[in-house]
Amino acid sequence: MSDTMNEHAKPPEQRPEHPDFWCKRFGEGITPWDAGKVPDDFADFIARQSATPNTLHTLIPGCGSAWEALHLAAARWPVTALDFSPAAVARAREVLGQAVADAANPNPAVDLVCADFFTYTPRRPLDLIYERAFLCALPRKLWDDWGKRVAQLLPPGGLLAGYFFLCEQPKGPPFGILPEQLDALLGENFVRIEDVAVNDSIPVFSGRERWQVWQRR
Repeated sequence: MSDTMNEHAKPPEQRPEHPDFWCKRFGEGITPWDAGKVPDDFADFIARQSATPNTLHTLIPGCGSAWEALHLAAARWPVTALDFSPAAVARAREVLGQAVADAANPNPAVDLVCADFFTYTPRRPLDLIYERAFLCALPRKLWDDWGKRVAQLLPPGGLLAGYFFLCEQPKGPPFGILPEQLDALLGENFVRIEDVAVNDSIPVFSGRERWQVWQRR
């Protein structure tokens, strides 16, 4: 039996490309990727960008608990927090509170959406895609699709910014990606303009992630 057939023989809650995998983990409270706060490099990046006149319409795929979306809402940035797991979206709604839509708030600071990143169409053009624990949650068979999709969603000059889990770790999630593999995914359509070590990683990523910013060519 091929590896692909073996993967499809697994129940959905054992396949990270399926929402049930993440619903099970959120339901059981097993979320080691969740820092429970906004990471330092992201906060610094937003502060630097906020010093300019323009805010950036931001998409956060695989938003999970959506701490960063709450931070952006406080900075009055337009932000879409996206996850295909209903349990993750429910958790994000708890964190975001009054920042998301309800009967009393028809114009929310955060557009919280339950949808698949690979088929989702933004309601308005994007300026920034924020990456944190999304690419490394994807099985390697989806990496090419991810690289193509971020390039499709961002216009020339648009930014892909966030944290990349750079290591040889084929079993996951988190799935590690080598620097040359990331360059192969993004190099045709993006140029890397920032690349620094991360000093406040949570244990699951410690010593193996870097903050990077890529600009769409």
